[in-house]
Amino acid sequence: MAPPLLRGPFTVDAYQRLAELGLLGEDDRVELIAGQVVAMTPIGDRHASCVRRLHDLFARRALELAIIDVQNPVVLGANDAPQPDVALLKRRADGYPRHPRARDILLVVEVADTTFAYDRDVKIPLYAAAGIPEAWLVDLGADAITVYRAPRADGYGEQSSVKRGDTLRPLFLPDITIAADDILG
Repeated sequence: MAPPLLRGPFTVDAYQRLAELGLLGEDDRVELIAGQVVAMTPIGDRHASCVRRLHDLFARRALELAIIDVQNPVVLGANDAPQPDVALLKRRADGYPRHPRARDILLVVEVADTTFAYDRDVKIPLYAAAGIPEAWLVDLGADAITVYRAPRADGYGEQSSVKRGDTLRPLFLPDITIAADDILG
């Protein structure tokens, strides 16, 4: 994990208060992990392009089934508010006036260009411990996508690797098929 920018531990509420007090700006690339305010890596071209492709793919296939949230916080407990690259949220009439919670999430996707180890070793286990039913880790360097399912407190119980030429089918959107090539570009 990257060194914390501000010494915590902070709760999610205290973290949000830091922004209200002007100590964190709206454009600061930070997230709350294990009570620490952690800097996020700048978004490179390959990463941004992949996130755009994911948004476009989900918008064309799942817009009526899920809300597509891009690089926004999700609250996973008292001390964790990571910002997955893409989150598919359950549809709600109120449009989420507060950040979504783990119970609201159908799928999270992390895109790793330079952050693969951090995403795999820190964020994916965090999503599992929170009970998020499915997570995808897009590894741009290896041209592969790891699909994680069956969340447990100690990590996901199932994982599979998807490569070019393969397809993905989100667990809670089974009528949707996405080619790995369409994600990887």
